[in-house]
Amino acid sequence: MSIEQPYIDLYNKHKQAINNNSSLVLNNARDDAFANFQRLGFPTAKEEEFLYTDLSKAFATDYGLNINALKIPINPYEVFRCGVPGIHSHLYFIVNDQFYSNLTQKSTLPQGVLIGSLKEFAKTHSDLVANYYAKIADTQHDATVAFNTAFAADGFFLYVPKGVKIENPIQLIKVMRADVDLMANSRDLIIIEEGAQANLLVCEHTIDKMNFLCNRVTEVFVGKNASYEHYKLENTHTKMTHISSLFVHQETASNVLVNEVVLHNGLTRNNVTILLNGEHAETTLCGMVIGDKTQHIDNHTFIHHAKPNCKSRELYKYVLDDSARGAFSGKILVAKDAQKTEAFQTNKNICMTKEARMNTKPQLEIYADDVKCSHGATVGQLDENALFYLRSRGISEAEARMLLMFAFVDDVIEKINVPALKDNIRLLVEKRFRGELSKCEGCASCK
Repeated sequence: MSIEQPYIDLYNKHKQAINNNSSLVLNNARDDAFANFQRLGFPTAKEEEFLYTDLSKAFATDYGLNINALKIPINPYEVFRCGVPGIHSHLYFIVNDQFYSNLTQKSTLPQGVLIGSLKEFAKTHSDLVANYYAKIADTQHDATVAFNTAFAADGFFLYVPKGVKIENPIQLIKVMRADVDLMANSRDLIIIEEGAQANLLVCEHTIDKMNFLCNRVTEVFVGKNASYEHYKLENTHTKMTHISSLFVHQETASNVLVNEVVLHNGLTRNNVTILLNGEHAETTLCGMVIGDKTQHIDNHTFIHHAKPNCKSRELYKYVLDDSARGAFSGKILVAKDAQKTEAFQTNKNICMTKEARMNTKPQLEIYADDVKCSHGATVGQLDENALFYLRSRGISEAEARMLLMFAFVDDVIEKINVPALKDNIRLLVEKRFRGELSKCEGCASCK
């Protein structure tokens, strides 16, 4: 029996239950997505886009799925107190694959802003959600996105109307909680209208030590002259398989920052697709990975310059220790009409041991003739001269290595524009380099 067959049988048997526990807007996209999944099958290392990460093996575990949307016996406010000192955020939770609706903290938001359960807003604001849902997430070529679209019943929804600015960041904590091996498919939809502004911090965490697989898809629409910042922090455990697909659609003169940090994990595959679909749009895409033991982290990015006079900056850095495995595949496509494009891509990596492995593939595909573009990648070890200099000043070898690793990734941290978050990430990264697994202060799940 193929790995896909149990999921095919599950969908065919329980499709009505999935529909009953979701909304019509989400249900309308299921069958086509499921047909694409059946045609594609789970991606394997035989495919060029998944050369270094065979996801089909990750789905071979006999995971449970919460088809009937049973309520999980958990109060995330009690078991997960993940505070970023001084951030003053609007706090929300996803527990496994469902939005946690029992909010105890009332957020004061500007008039017209909608935040909450995607399933519920798809019922109460069906026309709005239908105009955006499943419009840029690729189910034709990506089986994990097709699988998510077929099975996801709920998730997070954010709508910021024209000209509205949310001053404080929105913090979305995604917690995995179960007594059995569990898979979660959740969906996020974010709409930032013309001239609006919002920052979202997504934190991926686990409470229990079960085998978990998260398959999450996020669609982001950023309107004309709008600004959006998307931060994602993954700090889970070695039994977690995390698949994340982020799709961003930008209009004229919009500005987007995406910064993804992986501090601790099992197997991670992050897909980021950004379309600059209006003149003078700007994108900054960056990420940082700290891996050790047998952890595996794969970042796959695609920036499409479709219009002229746009700018993109991309920076990813990895620090790999022990037998960790890293992969980076980044492609920038400049269309024929996208003249005056400025696009720069950099991937730098450090392997701390001979057993650590890094595979990198930066790519430029340019069809315009008036552009400024570059790309590059390096894989190496710590600078022995710098290490010797620090040790000659009385610093221990362990401390000197930690200082050099921290300096190596600091320019990614510098691209965090929320001061409180930047300070907290610095603290977590230092803890991680000291072998403390980046435990959060005040977080009950990290005790």
